[in-house]
Amino acid sequence: MKRVMFICKTNAVYSQIAEGFAKHLGVGSIQVTSAGLAASQVNPMAISTMNEAGVNISRQTSKVLSDFNPQDFDIVISLCGDAVELPLDWIAAERFENWPLAASDHPPDILSEVRDQIRERVIHLIESLDTSH
Repeated sequence: MKRVMFICKTNAVYSQIAEGFAKHLGVGSIQVTSAGLAASQVNPMAISTMNEAGVNISRQTSKVLSDFNPQDFDIVISLCGDAVELPLDWIAAERFENWPLAASDHPPDILSEVRDQIRERVIHLIESLDTSH
């Protein structure tokens, strides 16, 4: 079972959405968590937009990346684009991906659109694991 880490600046919105979809859609095929360069709290707008998609992330918590060991993950995915300077040991994962998305400080009206983009990327990620055993 592949171990996946989703990373964003504060682990408040996009990485939480990705974690929620991966846990919901990847049951039995992946282990997943998310973290940020700094921890904060899960943004209520992220919880609300995920509820609209039928996924409850209200029990997820914001976590700090420094609490994790990069060697414990097979796949590392950055959701904050070039804005985040990740430590090299995270980028050197067996599989590293950068998912460029609209800046997370944009108005809430684009959050459902970005949520749907994240869902599609998570689906493709899970499908790629299913075909690569």
